[in-house]
Amino acid sequence: MVTAGDFKNGITFDMDGQVMQVIEFQHVKPGKGAAFVRTKLRNVITGAVIEKTFSPTDKYENAVIERREMQYLYNDGDLYYFMDMESFEQIPIGQDLIGDNFKFVKEEMMCKIHSYQGKPFTVEPPMFVSLKVIDTEPGVRGDTATNVTKNATVETGAVVRVPIFINEGETIKIDTRTSEYLERDKG
Repeated sequence: MVTAGDFKNGITFDMDGQVMQVIEFQHVKPGKGAAFVRTKLRNVITGAVIEKTFSPTDKYENAVIERREMQYLYNDGDLYYFMDMESFEQIPIGQDLIGDNFKFVKEEMMCKIHSYQGKPFTVEPPMFVSLKVIDTEPGVRGDTATNVTKNATVETGAVVRVPIFINEGETIKIDTRTSEYLERDKG
């Protein structure tokens, strides 16, 4: 159990069947009246953010979010299959739980599966991935204006803006959170 008076940033708790995470909190002790806790909360499952005021004595159940590292195997229609590397258990996850940044994940990459009470609710791909460029226009000689970019299609089918000096067949590093090109992969 956690009381509202003990709230800290990052704490997760069950509020009316919803898993909430404290983003911001402020203990307020006005000159008149009772103290209260002003918070900004994020619904862990849906991502919605709300502001709510609590009495410091309000009690809630702790919500334990499980984060497991799993290997992406393949997709079959709307289902994506992941394998736990310790138990070799395979879990199908629906396309509705797969985010837009999953377009940079290829088979055999490790992802974090977030679940609450055994039910997965989101898939977190690696922050940085190295992918091969399979299609891009050749750079134009003499086009040296600052920050000139072009579209490049990587091996997963995703399209990324890259500098004009990147050619087909090169491996590039991409930040999956922002979908941005970072650098040539030297490895």
